[in-house]
Amino acid sequence: MPDDIILETQNLAKEFAGFVAVGGVSLRVVRGSVHALIGPNGAGKTTCFNLLTKFLQPSAGRILYKGRDITALAPAHVARLGLVRSFQISAVFPRLTALENVRIALQRKRGASFDFWRSKRVLDRLNDQAMKMLDDVGLSSFAPLPAAELSYGRKRALEIATTLALDPELLLLDEPMAGMGREDIERISALVRTVAASRTVLMVEHNLSVVEDLSDRITVLTRGQILAEGNYQTVSSDPKVREAYLGVGHG
Repeated sequence: MPDDIILETQNLAKEFAGFVAVGGVSLRVVRGSVHALIGPNGAGKTTCFNLLTKFLQPSAGRILYKGRDITALAPAHVARLGLVRSFQISAVFPRLTALENVRIALQRKRGASFDFWRSKRVLDRLNDQAMKMLDDVGLSSFAPLPAAELSYGRKRALEIATTLALDPELLLLDEPMAGMGREDIERISALVRTVAASRTVLMVEHNLSVVEDLSDRITVLTRGQILAEGNYQTVSSDPKVREAYLGVGHG
């Protein structure tokens, strides 16, 4: 496995009672890049994400992370290795403040213990670091607010902050712009660009403007298989992609 490839799949497949959701996907993600996985609904994108982060076990094939075969590893083990997923639906604790959400994520990184039975001072030691992470995602002024009171876009920013608290080397983003208006899309796009300056990002995203703006390389899936790969100009001008994903005659 070349040093510049951080994640590779070899003939990855997943079947559900005879239905092939992912069929022989061989994917290579270059270290330090933003790699987008796109395709129509039902193309197998989220199943691929579930396989890569070990929430599903593949029916066949291998997954290599930094040259190591992680196919048989548990999700928590994979996350500790530095491959961390942010979910399609915002996954924060709604009744906790923004600061507390990030602080718990930082605490999780420390190991098996959440220190719930210890003095509050144990957690307070992490406040400075949590505030720095909130500032990095533009949420420092929202630190004392319960997550439930944040706008949808800011909840997604908070979720990314809690994911970054685990210090991932490879960040997998599942539709980071889903359900957002223009202002939130611009904010989260800028955040992803900042995050990608020091990490590798693999993302599923339906917003093609975002894909064009952020991605170094794009893999197009359809019916669980790779249809095309390349930069945005290459895949968007591919007749097979235009028919299967963009629609015939898309301008």
